Amino acid sequence: MTTEPVERDSPAEIAAEHDEERPARTLSRVPDRVVYFVALAVAILVLKQVFFPFAKGNQFFLVLFLGVTLPLVFLCYRPRLRGRDDPGWTDWALAVAALAAGLYPVLVGYDEFLNRQGILSPLDIVAGALLLVLVLEATRRTTGLVLPIVCLLFLAYAYYGGFLPQNWGIAHAGIDFSQIVNALFNDASGFYGTPLDVAASYIVLFTLYGAVLNASGAGQFFVDISFAAFRKSRTAPGRTTVLSGFLLGTVSGSGTATAVSLGSITWPILRKARYPKENAGGLLAASGIGAILSPPTLGAAAFIIAEYLQTSYLKVLIWATVPTLLYYLGIVFAMEADARRFRAEAVDVPHDDPGKLLRRGGYHFLSLAIIVVFLALDIPPFAAVVYATGVAALFALIARRHDLKGWAKDMVDALSAGVRGALPVIAVCAAAGVITSTITKTGLGLELADALVELAGALTDNGTLILVLTVLLSAIAVGVLGLAVPVTASFIIAWVVIGPALETLGVADAERAMFIFYYAVLSEVTPPTALAAVASAAITGGSVLGTMWQCWKYTLPAFLVPIAFVLTDNGAALLLESDVLTVLWVTAVSALAVAALAVVTGGWLFGPVSTPVRLLFVPAALCLLYLEPVPIAIGAACGAAALLTHAVIKRRTA
Repeated sequence: MTTEPVERDSPAEIAAEHDEERPARTLSRVPDRVVYFVALAVAILVLKQVFFPFAKGNQFFLVLFLGVTLPLVFLCYRPRLRGRDDPGWTDWALAVAALAAGLYPVLVGYDEFLNRQGILSPLDIVAGALLLVLVLEATRRTTGLVLPIVCLLFLAYAYYGGFLPQNWGIAHAGIDFSQIVNALFNDASGFYGTPLDVAASYIVLFTLYGAVLNASGAGQFFVDISFAAFRKSRTAPGRTTVLSGFLLGTVSGSGTATAVSLGSITWPILRKARYPKENAGGLLAASGIGAILSPPTLGAAAFIIAEYLQTSYLKVLIWATVPTLLYYLGIVFAMEADARRFRAEAVDVPHDDPGKLLRRGGYHFLSLAIIVVFLALDIPPFAAVVYATGVAALFALIARRHDLKGWAKDMVDALSAGVRGALPVIAVCAAAGVITSTITKTGLGLELADALVELAGALTDNGTLILVLTVLLSAIAVGVLGLAVPVTASFIIAWVVIGPALETLGVADAERAMFIFYYAVLSEVTPPTALAAVASAAITGGSVLGTMWQCWKYTLPAFLVPIAFVLTDNGAALLLESDVLTVLWVTAVSALAVAALAVVTGGWLFGPVSTPVRLLFVPAALCLLYLEPVPIAIGAACGAAALLTHAVIKRRTA
């Protein structure tokens, strides 16, 4: 069923309604001021930690960070999807309880609290249990029921593991409740483990950077330069949408928010070009999701990759470069085919001269470059992004030198808004600590990894086929997991369960980390919960299901490229983990595979493509992505046969 877009909904409202995170409240003046100043204080605290870290250590900072941010969730997010905007007395009570439980280790004496590790007092256990309940409720409010239920299942497994049949591999002795609380509350894991550390040290800072960059006018500049980059043609509106999505991703980092922001500007142009609503919505969603993949501000899970692998964030950015280009290349191929298939019309879009735009706003690219340059100089990413934020703010000041007061207000507002926008991720990271702590204490991750490999081994005894089957099962598992929980949580869970299985089969750290990351992200565009597509449909007024399938069509090549990372040694070249010559030929072959997949999904190659030709392109693409000489030769032969068949059919029907 097709519905018309609802004009009264603003892009921000649509993004909030359909994002993987629940919509935040629109607060009245008093609670809004409370949240505003507390969030601003958190921003200052995080910035202070970058240059003047607490003498008591990083865990002390994380205790303060969680203790101050968790109460904000209860003020900013409703207990139900619909309801009053202003927090009620229960929300205020939960906020106070979160403040008390979160800061409990500091209030009772931090050093003395740490000294009780393993032998918590009854009051410690009560405070830790209360914090657990509050973290789960905060996660439920921001992301829904699924992740809290998963956390409860893991907790039940930790406590009742001794009741499982002892011949089961996942059986264990069972963990006492006080020890579960101890692991969560008084350990350098649990609530204060790697996920929350990454949220406090990286994610919030990059969120602040994005907010400041957006406040400086970078978002509008990126859209303007995209419009100016392409001349009037039937494919120009689609190309503009893809390029704008890529550039806006450096500001947003949220797939749904980028898709909606993009749609509010480019949908009128796509409509004039006679793009069908579903195709336009799918293009917007696919381009928006690329925000989570686009350097230099990848999604939150990318920071966790750097922390888990103890490597530099610059290294993760390098790994993401070629796959991101292939992702957008697939969208461009599909878009070019679509524009010709439904005969899009050229649209004359008023825009400034590109040179004039670059002279006026080209400085917006500078802060992005600074992040990469500083990372290359071995400056820590949390410091590099602070410097980049300062540069973005400085250039904004120069551009608005006649409005100093307005500039100062916008920058302060951006700092507060940046922290407020990160609240759902903070809640997810704290909850993810429950899962990772349980898996670590019980050894469940290794048992499940062994079971995955054994399942593949039960189907075949060929080593290569075992790897292929394990990879396919892993891709499905991560994709299904991502349908239920946010990208960050699905990556963390998959890393501790599926990561060891791939490691057992000899897959290197970089390849398995990026494989899991990409499938966690791509679950965002998979029906039936492709939320970015749902939001895009709200913009265009197209069929939700039709928009989902179009989005899936545009991104299908990206679903198969990550498999190439892990199947062969040459897959490492896609992550720039090889010599230059290997990188070049592997990238070229992968691009041909993406093009073949685009023909399969788009059904167009200099004209309509018949079913037999599309069927020939399927093995061509699959073989080309198995980056070894023999499969590549087979793929090339299938591709050549498809091209020849297409030429013959086209000539006969001409």
